[in-house]
Amino acid sequence: MAQQETMTLKRFQEKFNTEQACHDHLFQIRWPEGFCCPKCQSQSFYFLETRKLYQCMACKHQTSVTAGTIMHKTHTPLLTWFWAIFLMAHDKRGISATYIARELELTYPTAWLLLQKVRKAMGDRDANYRLAGLVELDDAFFGAPTEGGKRGRGTEQTPVLVGVSLNKQGAPQYVKMQVIPDVKGKTLIDFAQRHIDPGATISSDAYHSYNALAKEYNHQPLKFNVKENPDHLKWLHTMISNAKASIGGTFHGLAPKHLQAYLNEFCFRTNRRQFEGQLFNRLLSACISTDTITYQELTI
Repeated sequence: MAQQETMTLKRFQEKFNTEQACHDHLFQIRWPEGFCCPKCQSQSFYFLETRKLYQCMACKHQTSVTAGTIMHKTHTPLLTWFWAIFLMAHDKRGISATYIARELELTYPTAWLLLQKVRKAMGDRDANYRLAGLVELDDAFFGAPTEGGKRGRGTEQTPVLVGVSLNKQGAPQYVKMQVIPDVKGKTLIDFAQRHIDPGATISSDAYHSYNALAKEYNHQPLKFNVKENPDHLKWLHTMISNAKASIGGTFHGLAPKHLQAYLNEFCFRTNRRQFEGQLFNRLLSACISTDTITYQELTI
């Protein structure tokens, strides 16, 4: 993605102080070369002011700047959406629905749904990218352990598979995290095929399930021993610790069914840490590029 405008709080307040300013910005992002009908690609249109709709002069199709986005058919003002996206993009710890509800004067269900929609956009955008090169891979377990229960593999906590790609200097580049049903070989292969380039080298611990990766990848297993090999999977475990601290510190009482959304948020922000200041427009573009999700779909 091309470089985006740096958006400080002062700049944001100056640029987006009206509903119309937000509407015009969405139009520019969706149609940078001018309006293009999503049905017939004609560039001729009427603007229906009272309904905020664009009607194609060729095929009469009507659309809006929010149609087909996470804001589709929203009753929440665009200015509120912009503020929520800005706050979400610029807080490294993540923000809670309670905070958004209080600061933007929303009901808690509205704030929660808005943030979940943005998290969906984050996950959908990162789904377009794969890990490549040297990839550290390991499983982790999220959630509070049952009192007196097991820890690690065999626990009642939610298993999550984590992959981190490293550059040639051994520094972390990108991270993927996915809630998984188990730590069996087939599950690991499914994750790798979806998220890791075929030519990648995968470094893991020596747990037997990871041996399945050798069929399709250059697999380098090594028994995890922090004393003998302190650098083995170092960056991956750092990412896991950061994710647990972020999610556990900001979002309390998180249901396992929603964990993936919060992992998506952590990964989206981590993968764009070098674009500090540009995250608002990058996240807004992701929100425009994905379809919406309903409260019913999230809660069934």
